[in-house]
Amino acid sequence: MSTTSDQTTISTPPKPAFRLSMLLYDQRYRSITIQVFFLFMLMLGAAWLIDNTVNNLRALGKDFSFAFLNNPAGYDINQRPIEYNSQMTHGRAALVGFLNTIILAVLACILATVLGVIAGVLRLSNNWIVGRLMTVYVEVFRNIPTLLWIIIFGAIMTEAMPAPSAFRGDTPAASMLFNDSVAITNRGVYVPSIEFARDLGTLTIGPVSPDISWLLVFAIIAVGIVANKKLIDHATAVQNATGVRPKTWWKSILILLGPIVVYFIALGAHLEYPELRGFNFAGGTHMRNSLIAMWLGLGIYTGAFVAENVRSGILAISRGQSEAAFALGLQPGKTMRLIILPQALRVIIPPLISQYLNITKNTSLGLAVGYMDLRSTLGGITINQTGRELEGMLLMMLIYLAISLTISGAMNVYNSRVKLKER
Repeated sequence: MSTTSDQTTISTPPKPAFRLSMLLYDQRYRSITIQVFFLFMLMLGAAWLIDNTVNNLRALGKDFSFAFLNNPAGYDINQRPIEYNSQMTHGRAALVGFLNTIILAVLACILATVLGVIAGVLRLSNNWIVGRLMTVYVEVFRNIPTLLWIIIFGAIMTEAMPAPSAFRGDTPAASMLFNDSVAITNRGVYVPSIEFARDLGTLTIGPVSPDISWLLVFAIIAVGIVANKKLIDHATAVQNATGVRPKTWWKSILILLGPIVVYFIALGAHLEYPELRGFNFAGGTHMRNSLIAMWLGLGIYTGAFVAENVRSGILAISRGQSEAAFALGLQPGKTMRLIILPQALRVIIPPLISQYLNITKNTSLGLAVGYMDLRSTLGGITINQTGRELEGMLLMMLIYLAISLTISGAMNVYNSRVKLKER
């Protein structure tokens, strides 16, 4: 007996022909239409703004040009990481201010990170006194404006520190620190500097003339970091394959320190110590009070916020992680360093990026204590002298934007490396 069944063929109906009304009423095209419309309106608004600006400048007898950067600056900068004098151009002055901004931002980020991690961990300590002291630090510093802390540290450095003349005489009223290598005065802090007996000269790249000796130092350090990473990755691969991790600490020391030590010896590197000559110290590196005040003010203030980020990241980790580590015999210090903090980084890093960006933008407060950063040079004296407010502010905004995007990009890359990977 055979059974036959009717087979019904279901065919897809033909797509309707495209009509202009579908741009509004068809869900497939409506979102694209809205986006194109708003993009067009944004372009119209930008075109109107640019045209209006150009017309207003023309009415004032001005044009839009960055040629003023090639004119002599005519003003001095007290903190100079590279060679500069008043006869150099406004572009050179802006470069010095930019480098001052970067130096201050890096120093403040390092200080804020170190203080924040220590305070964040200690605030969770079982020791009542330590925990309360860290709480006082966090609550006091983060609830008083940054500018006030900067001014306070500036006043302390200027008024409470001894004058260079106090270091003179058979029985001086003040003495240098660390085996007569560091002098803290009311004119700034003098520290030893690294000098090379064999100079390799400079390399001219546009307005910048970096020292070849120091360029090679940074290149050797970068190559050493990459080589050490490859060594660590190889050790991890061996551990995953055999269960035994080879010792790499001595190899890492040789890779990171060996080449740079050999290079320093080859160029005759030595320390130049500050010495009291006449009415002031000479030699070494001079860190002015404005830099110290900005560094301490921004670093300690932001460290209070970083401490809260660290504390919240640690509390986000399950208590079972600590209990399991203690059950395996790990000490509390190793448990925090090897188990808790690595997992807490995925919670700490995102708000930490915001704190680094805040530090970078708050460097513009240096104007209050006379620190010549990008805001004080390009956004201050240069604009006042040349009358190029629009060009100066636009250039300064673009530089700050580039710095912030670079920090965000680098931290996001690091965040993607430390976040949990699902299997």
